[in-house]
Amino acid sequence: MSWRDAWLSCRDGVRLISRIWQPSGEGPWPVLLMRQPYGRAIASTPTYAHPAWYAAQGFLVVVQDVRGQGGSEGTFTGFGQEARDTADSLRWARRLEGSNGRVGLYGFSYQGLTQLLSDAVDEQGLPDCLAPAMAGLDECRHWACSGGAHWWALGLGWGLQLAALRCRRRGDLEGWRRIRRSLDAGRFLEEGPELLEELDPQGMAQRWLGQDPAVTQDWVVHEPPARLWRRPMLLIGGWHDPHLEGVLDLWRRARAAGGRPLLRIGAWTHLNWGDGVDGLLARFFRHHLQDPASGEFGEPEVAVQGGQHGPWWSLSVLLTVLSGEGADSQDERDQLAWRRWWLRDQALLPAKGGDAGLAQAAAPDSGERRWIVHDPWRPVPGRGGHLGLDAGPCERGDLDQRRDVACFTSPPLERPLRLLARPRLRLRMSADQPGFDLCAALSRVTPDGGVQQLSTGISRQLGAGCQQAEWREVQLQPLLLELQPGERLRLSLAAAAWPQVAVNAGTGELPRGGSGPEHRVITLELNCQNAELRLEPVEGLDPGANCGLPCPPP
Repeated sequence: MSWRDAWLSCRDGVRLISRIWQPSGEGPWPVLLMRQPYGRAIASTPTYAHPAWYAAQGFLVVVQDVRGQGGSEGTFTGFGQEARDTADSLRWARRLEGSNGRVGLYGFSYQGLTQLLSDAVDEQGLPDCLAPAMAGLDECRHWACSGGAHWWALGLGWGLQLAALRCRRRGDLEGWRRIRRSLDAGRFLEEGPELLEELDPQGMAQRWLGQDPAVTQDWVVHEPPARLWRRPMLLIGGWHDPHLEGVLDLWRRARAAGGRPLLRIGAWTHLNWGDGVDGLLARFFRHHLQDPASGEFGEPEVAVQGGQHGPWWSLSVLLTVLSGEGADSQDERDQLAWRRWWLRDQALLPAKGGDAGLAQAAAPDSGERRWIVHDPWRPVPGRGGHLGLDAGPCERGDLDQRRDVACFTSPPLERPLRLLARPRLRLRMSADQPGFDLCAALSRVTPDGGVQQLSTGISRQLGAGCQQAEWREVQLQPLLLELQPGERLRLSLAAAAWPQVAVNAGTGELPRGGSGPEHRVITLELNCQNAELRLEPVEGLDPGANCGLPCPPP
């Protein structure tokens, strides 16, 4: 297996460098192109097989340093530069020595978004197929914020990584070392904004932290070419990845535009994909770039994985249950009933009945209230989930024992429960200060008392309206919920999730870090009357999109 470096001259004369891995034997071969800002030698190998592996499958693999990064010329300006450069790179890749003229795009995160952007008006500047993973189009909702709060630890960590690369590129080795020491010691959570302001003042992360998540018109939402939506597309997401909402948005938009994208959601974090998807990717690209593209691909359009080492399932059975079709068995009627839960005292009670035809449980009408006192000196930690530096499922029994965490736990289940769901909490509440956060976690409680956190969500509230008793909502990360008989479901509520999001000062100002002398003690009053947790279907997924159960592994 051999590789070489090659240069592309963009339309404005800036040159971009790529590393090319070429298969053994005689070509021509289809091209796989990845465009990324972290150095072409890395090639996203924390999550994908090495380019040499893909070359051995019969692809000419090209990994490019984007403008202003790695060995490429120019100035790095982030996402805004990529539409032009992606189009130029596609035209160039089609003419490479050894290329059969067909190009597929792959990569995750930044590399995922580069696949979706092109300013081409011709077919040569669009990919023949693409496989964006863990990316989205909305810089606010898919890259920087959730529930009105900035991704504090994740946003700073990523921004400082890009800042360190820029320091090294311009020869500022001391700046690089300062960033590395700050990250290693955890000081970046407090001093990160100042480091970004000094060392990368024009960077995307610095810009995002200066924008208010509530002022949506100030945020950039990228728009792919209309023709791209109908290209063969494989979308990849993770239950514990912060960009999952972006992937689901891409899925819905591609379907609405007449495309037939494939969707895979694994029990993955941003950087840990277990066994990965390389086999699926090779089959996908071979079908659309190498083999005659006739007939169906032969894979389910949608497939999900509950646990990292569990089987992959297509969604037809799950989604038939969620839609209410064919709910003939007691198990299926219970699945429908358990989509809605009341909060009462310290209990989470299923509102059985309605469309499932079970005995209706009356909504709580006691007007019961609960109070949470947030002490900014010792805020409740955020742990695991999709926004943690330690992302993924985690044990949180010790957090739930804190008196500043309100827990609502269901009775033990009598039957298995499996739902593909978007949890959404709705309750009436107020605070005694003009600012507060409501941080929710959904967990599995095992018969031995273990508490495994499965999904988290945040709602940030600022302004005088916080002191009025109003209905508030928290949207949690979508999940594939699988509970066994004897296990229980728990909803935990707190007023902080530090350092996943900055600590709310209670002053009405946008939070900008950990606790400080200006932070106020905040008392939250929860009114549990008619408060409910809904396990809603995930928008855009429907039974008609799937093939059967189970599905082949990736």
